[in-house]
Amino acid sequence: MGSGLINILHNCILKLKLISIIWFAYPALLNVNIMFYMKYWGITYNICCFQVAHFTTPFSYSCLSSIHSAMNGLPPPEIRVREISAARPEFHARSSTKSKVYRYKIYNEAIMDPFHNHYAYHSAYKLNPHAMQEAANYFVGIHDFTSFANAAHNDGERRPTKKITRFDVTEMGAVLQLEVEGTGFLYRQVRNMVALLLQVGKEALPPDIVPAIIAARDRKELAKVALSAPPHGLYLMSVNYDEEILKPPEGSPPISFGRTHHLSKCKLTLY
Repeated sequence: MGSGLINILHNCILKLKLISIIWFAYPALLNVNIMFYMKYWGITYNICCFQVAHFTTPFSYSCLSSIHSAMNGLPPPEIRVREISAARPEFHARSSTKSKVYRYKIYNEAIMDPFHNHYAYHSAYKLNPHAMQEAANYFVGIHDFTSFANAAHNDGERRPTKKITRFDVTEMGAVLQLEVEGTGFLYRQVRNMVALLLQVGKEALPPDIVPAIIAARDRKELAKVALSAPPHGLYLMSVNYDEEILKPPEGSPPISFGRTHHLSKCKLTLY
């Protein structure tokens, strides 16, 4: 999805003349006028990703269903706004997050399944998922992840200390699914962690190399043993918030869940 999805939703809102700026949870609040947040779907292959964005508008609304209907009439069918609600002034789609969940898919057979092409990383070399899980466990906790971060153009004052609450390696037939949840991630951190786990899975490195590279706090140390995993296996699965921060302010219009005629354009069976 990435910047393409951001641009699509941003242009939709601009066409509706609602706002002049929009903030997304996954890529910083203008506490003016009235603020709303949106939960939206983006489809990539067979992965349904739920994301959150917020925007401000100078207009007052007693009903949000008309905005919701219009929003779902503009983007392509792969993108649908699932919910629109008034938001608290302190809410921010990015900085109010409690955690994020990323998933990385690896197709682990000698011959790549064409239906997974471009949507999963192909490893023809048989991986050891038990060794990968042992190594992944070392990432859990609060660490300085400088060794696993690439330099980004918009880094600013980067805070390299992050908390990872779980890192699961699940074998699903020919697919290895790596899922990590944390309070935040540095630029390319997930792909770099996966790259090291791939080397462990090939049994080229021992699982206990993870704490040594974390302790080095030097990206060059990781580069000596692993290259960044490609992007086409990576998915942002969810952005999570405390329930209290998502409660609409008193006197707000009812939440719109988008049950309008525009749903006929949406192919999502989970709606």
